[in-house]
Amino acid sequence: MFDLSKKINQLFVLVFLALIWGSSFILMKKGLRSYTPIEITLYRVLIVFIVFLPFCINKLKKVTKKDFFIISITGIVGSAIPYFLFIKAQTYIDSSLNGILNSITPLFTILFGAVFFSQKFNLKTITGVIIGLVGAVGLILVANNNINTNALLYSILPLIGSACYALNLNIIKLYLSHISALLITGISFLIIGPISSYFLMAKTDFIVHLLQNDTNYLNFIYINVLGIIGTGLAVWIFNLLIKETSSVFASSVTYLIPIVAIVWGVADGENFIFLEGLFCGVIFTGVYLIRQPSSKTN
Repeated sequence: MFDLSKKINQLFVLVFLALIWGSSFILMKKGLRSYTPIEITLYRVLIVFIVFLPFCINKLKKVTKKDFFIISITGIVGSAIPYFLFIKAQTYIDSSLNGILNSITPLFTILFGAVFFSQKFNLKTITGVIIGLVGAVGLILVANNNINTNALLYSILPLIGSACYALNLNIIKLYLSHISALLITGISFLIIGPISSYFLMAKTDFIVHLLQNDTNYLNFIYINVLGIIGTGLAVWIFNLLIKETSSVFASSVTYLIPIVAIVWGVADGENFIFLEGLFCGVIFTGVYLIRQPSSKTN
């Protein structure tokens, strides 16, 4: 097993997750060429349910009713809701900006941790979050040059999605630390997977779009990569990171995601200017401070 007690390994995993999730936004963009936001969201959940089912079905008896209920909440709050919000937003905003707005998660993590979960954070952690947030806001302001009114309104959706991620982080860290990351991931999708399957097949035109709007099935491949790697594998690794580090450190991956998203956006024809690179440097500074040792209560 990968030793996440070592800081160098924690940083490696953080960067690895940033590469996966930062690439998810361009995959969403490609998938939207053939499928609707709700179809991609439902299929994304369904494919992870199928992949993880064999790993958790035999371990359900070991999970208490209380833990099962809490894990079901993580499936809805930490996966289903934010997945839809982010991909719906991308029908109006660029993939790079969508990734940028995700970087506010650590701020929500600290707010929720302090207000609802009685957690304490040291000065370096708080400073790192503020610096990272300044970098993220700077990126948003720079990107706003070409945004219309609808895009500004839809940019609220990723913020709500980031709040969902932050709430989920605190729940897993405080209430599910005794359960393996694999089991948390598997059970959370075991709960929402069958529901997603029903709505995908019975309430959407997914099959029609698959057969008629995606003649070479390339976009279908994109959403499969999004589901299996960008959701299943990444969520499992992320849950491992939450359990072995602090909720704030784990959430700092969202400061790196915009950088990856911007690179993909540029490769796909979106603009990138010097100021965006400057604010990316500010974000890196915030991540460095967040990874410094903090109080044991976080």
